[in-house]
Amino acid sequence: MRVSSITGLALSATTASAQLNQLAKAAGKSYFGTGTDNGELYDSAYVKITSSTENFGQLTPANGQKWDATEPNQGSFSFTNGDAVPNFAKKNGQVTHISNVAGHYKGQCYSWDVVNEAIDDDGEYRDTVFFQALGTDYIPLAFKAAAAADPDAKACIQCPLYYNDYNIEASNAKQKKAVELVKLVKDAGERIDGIGLQGHFIVGSMSSQDDLEAVMNEFVAAGVSEVAYTEFDVKFDSLPYDDAGLAQQAEDYTTVIKACLNVEACVGWTVWDWTDKYSVGNFLIIPPANISLPPPRASPLLAHRQPVPFIDPSEFVFPSFLLDAKFCVF
Repeated sequence: MRVSSITGLALSATTASAQLNQLAKAAGKSYFGTGTDNGELYDSAYVKITSSTENFGQLTPANGQKWDATEPNQGSFSFTNGDAVPNFAKKNGQVTHISNVAGHYKGQCYSWDVVNEAIDDDGEYRDTVFFQALGTDYIPLAFKAAAAADPDAKACIQCPLYYNDYNIEASNAKQKKAVELVKLVKDAGERIDGIGLQGHFIVGSMSSQDDLEAVMNEFVAAGVSEVAYTEFDVKFDSLPYDDAGLAQQAEDYTTVIKACLNVEACVGWTVWDWTDKYSVGNFLIIPPANISLPPPRASPLLAHRQPVPFIDPSEFVFPSFLLDAKFCVF
């Protein structure tokens, strides 16, 4: 999604009027999405924007499908909270990236987080109850169970199965262990289709575009067919910010978007909610171009609404490998 509009995502002739998801798809990607949560779906102004497939083609339930929400007591399941976002997505023709309970949501998703945040920042596996009981065997077992529970969702053929984690966007000990995790699952003969790069970045601390691309390509070389930025934001680690900080934030957003554009296997971006009203952190928003927000809350990504020249669309040749991608939508 890039260009001097949303960071430069489409053809220059259409950038001024096109919205985030439109720009992403015009650039050859599958979606631009957002995380959302149940309580937000009662906010009519928020819903109007979030429900537009021009803005967002994919939704991720932030909390409603986590373990404590779907199985508050062992063996006792409740899907009231978990159903809210999928039902909302289905109504609006959007796809969802779902985190668990594959049997209940069989055939309804674009992709699944099968294992989430299994690695500590030091590059060692987390000492969870699963690791204590089964060692690393629990990871391929989880992918085996997920494949059996929902074998045919994506494009009405196969729902991609993801490993999802933070701090694996750049080369480090944790990222190397995540590469090993992919090989672990593959060596066990199980499916692992994608890597979710959560993508929680700090303004001014971004890796280079080359480094981001190298990491994505390393995961692909290990055996996955797709990668995605699944909880993407670039936040300030301290406030107040200034114009230079906003310009740096815009540059950092642009770096990530350009990196994904240049890696064929990178299918899209999901921001971890598009508005500061509901996002976690300091000033993360990326509102669509038709949202009227007072400066400086208007997104620094939208170059046509900010004085900073971000990306010249003439500099890029946009890939089209996913222009005909099919979605098994809600």
